[in-house]
Amino acid sequence: MSNRVSVPLLDLRAQYATIKTEIDEAIRQVVESQYFILGPEVSALEQEIAAYCDAAHAVGCGSGSDAILLALMALGIEPGDQVLCPAYTFFSTAGSIARLGAVPVFADIDPVTYNLDLESAGAVAARCTRLRVIMSVHLFGQAVDMHAFIQLGARHGVPVIEDAAQALGTRDVAGRRAGSRSLMSCFSFYPSKNLGAGGDGGMLTTGDEALARKLAALRVHGAESKYVHELIGLNSRLDALQAAVLRVKLRHVDSWHEGRRANAAYYDRVLVGAGAATSAVPLSDGGFPLRTPHPAGGQSFHIYNQYVIRVPAELRDPLRAHLTEHGIGSEVYYPVPLHLQPCFKYLGYAPGDLPHSESAARETLAIPIYPELTGAQLDAVAETVLEFVETRRAGK
Repeated sequence: MSNRVSVPLLDLRAQYATIKTEIDEAIRQVVESQYFILGPEVSALEQEIAAYCDAAHAVGCGSGSDAILLALMALGIEPGDQVLCPAYTFFSTAGSIARLGAVPVFADIDPVTYNLDLESAGAVAARCTRLRVIMSVHLFGQAVDMHAFIQLGARHGVPVIEDAAQALGTRDVAGRRAGSRSLMSCFSFYPSKNLGAGGDGGMLTTGDEALARKLAALRVHGAESKYVHELIGLNSRLDALQAAVLRVKLRHVDSWHEGRRANAAYYDRVLVGAGAATSAVPLSDGGFPLRTPHPAGGQSFHIYNQYVIRVPAELRDPLRAHLTEHGIGSEVYYPVPLHLQPCFKYLGYAPGDLPHSESAARETLAIPIYPELTGAQLDAVAETVLEFVETRRAGK
């Protein structure tokens, strides 16, 4: 066993140290300009994100959660409308739907990728009576098969929105970037994301010019010109300081993706070498009780916003406690699936309704994957995980 070293789940200070001069200069220029809300920095970032995502238009907003809300508002989602989404994802995916009085309709996930399952989504969509939107989520940095979901939406006469909050730079099986294919795509710049701001921030991409104009109005209380409100919107403006920080980081994000992918490859090699299988092999099949992320197929590009391992439910929380004891950060995404959240009790879901989502909530654990990890830190994480699993497997 190597010497123990401390490994946080994410170390933003390490990232900042590599770009401090650029970040400080970008902030200085905004402060000197005294142009803090929207303006040239935000417009420039919108153009750069649109180009990066292979999208025609991008519209900045206050957060990733607001991006989802704005997308639904732009489509005129009303009380009683149904929006299909996965049950295993961050709360705002469904919270934004419910906030408009619409009904989140939950489908199960694919247990291999943790993304929305096409067969489950198709069955749920067929039962809907007021389906207006299908919302796919590219979870943990791995894209869903957008072509398949766009076809599903077309069969039901509804658009697809991509929740790409964890997936800027991700490519699907056809090699297309997240944010380039659906009617609208929603991104988050929360500091922990692969492209993170110095606070909250969000962005939408779309290929529809009229829709882009509508989104730009909705984020400023529905006004296209000052004090004239064609729509009822909200206050969700991306500020210039965040845009300046993001423009600096965007120049580095591809190299950071490669760092994450290299770290993921290291974990794959070591953990699988010790006996782990990928998530394509159910834990119920037995063998070494550890699963790693399954490699993306086709022309997919997984950015590993998170690296999520899987162990039997009775081992997950003890493993996390063991990692904490040894100075290693981890996180559970997400311990309560959305269909079982207390605030959605009125929807009538019960335990067992979406088994793959419920199992993932009990069995998954994210370990450090950020690109600045040192070799010693990677060794410490992998060895500490394996130490625990091997000991428990031996019944000690």
